[in-house]
Amino acid sequence: MTPEEVRDYERDVMRRVADLALVPPVLNTSPLPEYGYDQLDYGMTIGIERTPGGRLWACWVAGGDSPKAFFVLATSDDDGETWSEPRLVVDTHSPHLPRERSILVGNLWTDPKGRLWLIFDQSMDMFDGRAGVWVSLCENPDAETPEWSAPRRLWHGVTLNKPTVLSNGEWMLPISLDQRGGFGPFKGTFPELDPYRGANVFVSTDEGATWRRRGAARFPNPDWHEHMIVERRDGSLWMLARTRGGIMQSVSTDGGRSWSESSEPEGIRHPAARFHVRRLASGRVLLVKHGEQIGSHQGRVALSAWLSEDDGKTWRGGLVLDERKGISYPDGFQAPDGTLYISYDRNRSTDGEILLARFTEEDILAKTLVSPGSKLKILVSRPLKGKEPEADRKP
Repeated sequence: MTPEEVRDYERDVMRRVADLALVPPVLNTSPLPEYGYDQLDYGMTIGIERTPGGRLWACWVAGGDSPKAFFVLATSDDDGETWSEPRLVVDTHSPHLPRERSILVGNLWTDPKGRLWLIFDQSMDMFDGRAGVWVSLCENPDAETPEWSAPRRLWHGVTLNKPTVLSNGEWMLPISLDQRGGFGPFKGTFPELDPYRGANVFVSTDEGATWRRRGAARFPNPDWHEHMIVERRDGSLWMLARTRGGIMQSVSTDGGRSWSESSEPEGIRHPAARFHVRRLASGRVLLVKHGEQIGSHQGRVALSAWLSEDDGKTWRGGLVLDERKGISYPDGFQAPDGTLYISYDRNRSTDGEILLARFTEEDILAKTLVSPGSKLKILVSRPLKGKEPEADRKP
């Protein structure tokens, strides 16, 4: 065989291995005792959401930021003060597979109809060059026994952040098809997808029944993208994305069909890490980033919240949600009463804590908690495997 024939054969074998990630995953709605906290030893936050009835759902990664990854979900019925044991697990590992099959990237989202979406990727290894975005819907997320739909695959790639509901009623979903084309033995396995690699946006005009790719932005030195989209007052779409050099931006003035050349957002500096940005009911834009100043950071330290009244041109506030090292991956939502909720993780491989900050816009502007219901460093979960039996789940 010629070297080209050998490479074609290798690529064909890896494609067939990657096809194992197309097998529909099964949701485990009775995960105890196998997935109790005493069996978990890792914690990386994925997302948090509120149901119409006020229940909080949190989702995080167990197993590792690695091919060992799987999803765990728990709930709170007292505004985050206490949390259930794991209630739902998505773990598609199998001893019969030739490579690990991971569930590593996703989020939770309550849509305008009140349905709770669990969005997650499935891939061989960490990224097989194609992966795939899967969704499962829960129409009774406040019930004693919530029911989840069978997962369906939307497209390739991964989705880490929540959709944006646009002013024209469209739902816009950010889907990243990594520009690096696959890791390890999967690198170069799906060259036909190369034209679609980037920070894609998908749009639904029928309340999530179908989704269509509309366009994509591409960024230099990509690092998972983890992009989010804010609709500006002038109707343009402002995309922020993660790169190895920090946050970069792109703008679309045609509903996401085409995107401007990427650039650094003026005044914002952030490490190669996840951030959170969203339009609030007040009209302000919320940004949660690392650093006590909007224009600087010291790595994954000092997670802080900021507000903009001019669509991201200038920023006020700077409420530090957690000043410690080893904190990352903020995600959140705004409750109907205006309260803001941000989840994040701390020391994933050692403490493995998933934490929650509950605060208001007034707190952000005051740079300290001034609202009666506000509270920081609320513990959502902590893995207990290998820790002392008397370890308390409260901070």
